[in-house]
Order: sequence, then structure tokens, then C-alpha cells
Amino acid sequence: MLVWTRTSRSVLVVLFVVVFGVIVVAPLAVIGLAAVAASWRGVLPGGLTGAHLAAATGGDALASALVSVQTALIASAGSVLLGGWAAFALHGSRGRIRRLADGLLHLPMAVPSVVVGLGLLVAFSHPPLLLNGTRWIVLIAHLVLVLPFSYSTVSAALERADPDIALVAACLGASPARVLLTVRLPLALPALAASAGLALALSMGELGATIMLYPPDWRTLPVGIFAQSDRGALFAASASTVVLLGLTLVGLLALNSVRTRAAER
Repeated sequence: MLVWTRTSRSVLVVLFVVVFGVIVVAPLAVIGLAAVAASWRGVLPGGLTGAHLAAATGGDALASALVSVQTALIASAGSVLLGGWAAFALHGSRGRIRRLADGLLHLPMAVPSVVVGLGLLVAFSHPPLLLNGTRWIVLIAHLVLVLPFSYSTVSAALERADPDIALVAACLGASPARVLLTVRLPLALPALAASAGLALALSMGELGATIMLYPPDWRTLPVGIFAQSDRGALFAASASTVVLLGLTLVGLLALNSVRTRAAER
């Protein structure tokens, strides 16, 4: 519905600002304040301290943060490779094969993450693939969970791309491999970068499957945050959350710069 009057537009803007502030800004602000709060018995913190943030950037918390970064980078790279390959392979296909492939690739998106975790736990707790208790089962879980998003992003970009560009290159004598490397991949590079950013963000915050699978030497930061909040250490959990948000933001900004340069080219 279009809004024509200035009063109506102003009301909608104010409504959006209020809703966005209450749902998004206020919780983040509370977490930020709790991360530096020495005590909190009223509306605002009773004092400020950097002890919680210092603890969140050292010791076991730092180790968990590094594990989260490594897991997210591996999962996002794997999802871009596999999801991008699947999108290119299925591009242009129709019929039952395409519908079946779409359904299978989107299946992890349609089920709770704990179902994925339980499935991997049952599947890889016995020979010949005994991965339970290793970091590899966590990496596989993250890859499975973020793969549908990478596939969807790249597939949608390929559907919107102009097919005539690749046809012109082929008519000029370019081989299929050269058309792929010099035309189709560069056109899809912004979508590949966007899918990497989405996979990175999802992997950094994943908890449901990870908490079922992680070994003691491969505990991600969300698992640590859950353990802190479960013990009632809300200030420490808030500080770890700030670190998690910061790491995720840095990764997204880096991938966004890649996507922007790719789009400009």
C-alpha cells in the first residue's frame, strides 16, 4: 500500500523507529552496558568496569573466540564452494531433477538445528566414520547448516543474470571453461561474496547443533556464552557477546568490501 500524505509517512517513520529501537537497538544497548557494568541494581548500571571485557579477550574465552572464527571461516568457504558449484551445476535445469535437488539442498534450512546435530551424532558415532568427539563433526554440522543459504543466494543471482552475455562469449569462440571463468564466475562473484558473509554470520552464532556435538577442545564462543548465562554470570556472558558481535562485524565488513569491488568490476 502506497502512502501519499506527509503525515502518514511521518507516522510510519516514527513507528518504524520505535519498533526498531525496542526490538533491535535496546537489547544491544543493554548487552553493551552489561558488558562494562560493575553492578546493576536499578535502571542503569551502578558502576562501570573493563574487567569483564578483559576476561572475554583472554584465557578460555579467547580460545573459544578463535575456535568460532576458524569454524566460521571453514564452514563459509566450504558452503560457498559446494553451494556455488551446485548452483552452477543446476542452473538452467528443469523438471524433477531440479526440484529434487532444490529440496535436498534446502532440507537443513527446514529442520531445527538440533535435528541436524542429532542426525550427525547418530551417523558418525560408529565405524567406519567415527567423528564423534572430534572437531570435524562440528565443522560438518556448521557446513550442513549454512550450505542452503549459500546455494540459494548464488542460485538466485544466476537466475537474474543476463544469459546473453555468456552466449555472446560462446559465439565468439570461447570454450565452456573460458566462458565459466571469464564471464559466469565474475558475474556471480558479488553473490558468492554475499553468500560467504551470510554463512559466516550464521556460523558465528550457531548454537543448537554445536552444543550437542562439540568436544572439550573445540568449544565455540556461543557455547561459552550459553554456559556463562546458565551459571548466572550475565555480565561475563554480555562481554563475550560483545566480542562475538565485534568479530562477526569485522568479518562481514571484510566480505562486504570484496562484494563491493566485485560489483564495481
